[in-house]
Amino acid sequence: MKRILHAVEAWMDDFKIKNKFYILYILCVLVPLIVTDSAVFSVVMKSEREAREHEMANIANAVAYSISNTVNNAAEIGKSIYTSKYINRFLANTYSDPLDYVVSYQDFFKDTLFESGLGMNNMVITMYADNDTIVNGGKVCNMKEIRGTEVYRYFQDNGLNKGLYFQYDDSRAPSVEPQRRMLFFQKLDFYAENNMEKVLLINIDYSAVNRTLEKMNYDTDVFICQGDKIVLSNGRYSSIGKEFQTFDQTGRVGYCQELEFYGMDLDIYVMQPKRQLWTEIRKNLPLIGFLIVVNAILPLLLVRGFNRSFTQRISELSKVFETVGGEHLVPISYVRGKDEIGSLMSNYNRMVARTNELIQIVYKNKIKEQEMLVERQNAELLALHSQINPHFLFNALESIRMHSLLKNEYETADMVEKLALMQRQYVEWGNDSVEIRREMEFVRAYLGLQKYRFGERLSYSLEVEEDCLDIKIPKMTVVTFVENACVHGIEAKTAPGWIFVRICQKQKALYLEVEDTGCGMDASQMQELKERMLNASIDMLKDGGRVGIINACLRLKMVFGEQVAFDIEGEQGIGTTVSIRMPL
Repeated sequence: MKRILHAVEAWMDDFKIKNKFYILYILCVLVPLIVTDSAVFSVVMKSEREAREHEMANIANAVAYSISNTVNNAAEIGKSIYTSKYINRFLANTYSDPLDYVVSYQDFFKDTLFESGLGMNNMVITMYADNDTIVNGGKVCNMKEIRGTEVYRYFQDNGLNKGLYFQYDDSRAPSVEPQRRMLFFQKLDFYAENNMEKVLLINIDYSAVNRTLEKMNYDTDVFICQGDKIVLSNGRYSSIGKEFQTFDQTGRVGYCQELEFYGMDLDIYVMQPKRQLWTEIRKNLPLIGFLIVVNAILPLLLVRGFNRSFTQRISELSKVFETVGGEHLVPISYVRGKDEIGSLMSNYNRMVARTNELIQIVYKNKIKEQEMLVERQNAELLALHSQINPHFLFNALESIRMHSLLKNEYETADMVEKLALMQRQYVEWGNDSVEIRREMEFVRAYLGLQKYRFGERLSYSLEVEEDCLDIKIPKMTVVTFVENACVHGIEAKTAPGWIFVRICQKQKALYLEVEDTGCGMDASQMQELKERMLNASIDMLKDGGRVGIINACLRLKMVFGEQVAFDIEGEQGIGTTVSIRMPL
């Protein structure tokens, strides 16, 4: 356990004090607040969800009661007609002629006692009898009028004596608009006289049922479905003139209740109230805002205040401590606070005053030593400059001499022009740095001069990236390695050869590569040359041997220090490649 605590403490020591304050705020204030509020919110949401489910169940029960009440009224009417001996006698009677039937019909319905007694205020009753002496019209029709209908076939196929049926009736005359119908069917076989078939069809007012649902003023949609067909609704699916639509909102169903009566299975779907949660949140927004301010924002402001009191002054101390590498220490301009940090700042200022006095004494002696060292290095650099001039001049003059012997001094003017360019380049030592652009001009002049000497034996290719042209390097760096490739590579080989110069940028470094296809050298010679390049010094120049390369490597090391890298690769008889990597 102690080991774990020690590891945690060590891990915390790596955090800034500012971050520690915020971690303390998050772990001790924000996280407990989120956890407790989430628990409270979960309880509230659960209670709200249960109340909403209870409310939706009440809605479904109310809708079921309303529909059942309407259908039961129709069923009661059907029962009264079903058991009425008076009605049965009227339907089964044989009439001598149509006039006899009409007179009997008018006597039967001579007053309104029939309708008022049955309570048919929202219903249309039609009775059918298999009696050929009946004249179709009004509330009585012949069985021929119903036998071919959809509702009759439904009850016959299912063997039902009575029941409820929803129909979209589009089989009537073209001048009559199709409409939805809510029908109650009843066979009138209580009195089986002469085996005459008699049925009752009650057309319940579909629009009245929908209006009843709409008047309930529920804030959510309610659908009464037969299978996946919406037969009744309190919303946009309740139009009487449109065909029944398919129920496709199962994802929004909040409550479902099954309703079964008179041979029909119905499902009552109550939809989830829309945006009820956000409504509750908006209603309690002032309280929520107050709790956020008290529980989250005020503690955050206190943490920021403590944070500024600690970290701002510690940051000031950290900034002045960063000046330790300068010529003198910087005191804190304004010391504030009487706590431990304020005392530390005061003690720091006293230390700075004393230390600056000591620095003035010691630093002056150190500057004198550095000035002497710089003077010595400048002297060595001038010695290198003076040494390189005759070296290149000798090679250039030797090329002109060989050309004069072979060509009887034709094109000598061109060679002299290139020689003059080279001469100006190596005698102007006011600044040891030169852009790669100018250095490559000197390389082209030198290789052009050597071309006169070697003729078809020498070919060359120069590849320099555009981004490298303005970078400065020590003067005569590239041409020194090109000259070495000509003298020690191409000259010693009788076959034609190539010299390739490549300069590019990679990984924030400058890469210089000189390759020749000359005679090459064996592994021991390459290793020896590589060690001399890596350890180039003034003493090596005194010993002689490849003075130009050692000179160039030494000047590169003076400029870039240990950040410059040299490499050499090749094979005897194949060629040699010298690579140099310098920081940009």
